[in-house]
Amino acid sequence: MNSFGRIFRISVFGESHGPAIGVTIDGVPAGIKLKVDDFIPDLTRRKSGAVGTTPRIENDTPEIISGWFNEHTTGSPLTILFKNTNTQSADYGNIAKTPRPGHSDFAAYLRFRGYNDFRGGGHFSGRLTLALVAAGVVAKKMLDGINISAQILSVGGSSNIEKTIDTALSKGDSVGGIIECTAKGIPVGFGEPFFDSVESVISHLAFAVPAIKGIEFGSGFTAATMMGSQHNDPIVDGTGKTSTNNAGGITGGLTNGNNLVFRVAVKPTSSISIKQNTFSIKTGRVEELEIKGRHDACIALRVPVVIEAITAIALADFLMLWKASNL
Repeated sequence: MNSFGRIFRISVFGESHGPAIGVTIDGVPAGIKLKVDDFIPDLTRRKSGAVGTTPRIENDTPEIISGWFNEHTTGSPLTILFKNTNTQSADYGNIAKTPRPGHSDFAAYLRFRGYNDFRGGGHFSGRLTLALVAAGVVAKKMLDGINISAQILSVGGSSNIEKTIDTALSKGDSVGGIIECTAKGIPVGFGEPFFDSVESVISHLAFAVPAIKGIEFGSGFTAATMMGSQHNDPIVDGTGKTSTNNAGGITGGLTNGNNLVFRVAVKPTSSISIKQNTFSIKTGRVEELEIKGRHDACIALRVPVVIEAITAIALADFLMLWKASNL
């Protein structure tokens, strides 16, 4: 479905080439100071324009249409809208019945019996991450004392990001990347095990972000190669601080007082300039597909702020649940 959360609950809506996209956030406490300008720094970080990103540039000016009065939240559902103004829908005419390899086109066509909006990926587009970033801005305002930051570690398996992207662009191809996120200052005890452990909720949100194909916390898959004596994090004081952080700040599904650390794998963008073979729904045969339109050669470049946002959303909900259980 298109809603997530227990108390701090978000619902996203819209399509890439529809009139608008947006998010409705329920459970936002009244009285949080919020200005349109507060959204600009994170929205700008998500914008295209850098080498390797799509030439499609939208204004992405947030329009707050409910739950907000006199630059403060009112306690009612907060709805934030973004108009789509820079669309070239004709570029997607050839994928209506010739789905792109690696994209949702084929599965969405069958799932929704051909009624899905295929332009720019429709509801499956990375454009929808704009709504997540907006919700993340609000969530960050609720997380007093918690700092969240994410960065690109590598693209295409290389730390030489610029060179790797240039190579992909010269070939008309695309590359993926690894993003690491760190959250500092989280109190001990956030989380709702078993099924809503901190890892479970963050992973659930992470995989709602288009192009995310993997996630690991702390030492991640490397833990399988370690001995227990290597992997265990010795506790050094009464705050829960440990001398190492192989657990990534989570034990038993609960935050343990250390930095929350995790990494996500972003796949290469499906839409590439290289001609590919794919099944045609129209003719029933495998045919050559040449993808037109404007696309990212490396979507990972724009993902760090999205990962920060989903982390903030998860932690804001955990905070509200933690407060409710400690009344």
